[in-house]
Amino acid sequence: MNTEYIRLPEEQYRKLLFQTRGQFIAILNVFRCYGLDVFVDLAIDECIKVTENFGQIVRGHDKPVHILLEPKEKGL
Repeated sequence: MNTEYIRLPEEQYRKLLFQTRGQFIAILNVFRCYGLDVFVDLAIDECIKVTENFGQIVRGHDKPVHILLEPKEKGL
């Protein structure tokens, strides 16, 4: 079994990242009806960061998967 990962061309990577963001938007969109638009947008950005870090880790790069040192504060 070959476990070596290839690096995608930048254009293909950006397209995949765009599609991933679209999926996070679709999943978290339900929370917008509760007036949580700002929090949804922040959560999507943070999910993308975690996703990118995960992709780097599985390719052998030394990156932490976590981006937060402690849980986020509750919304006001």
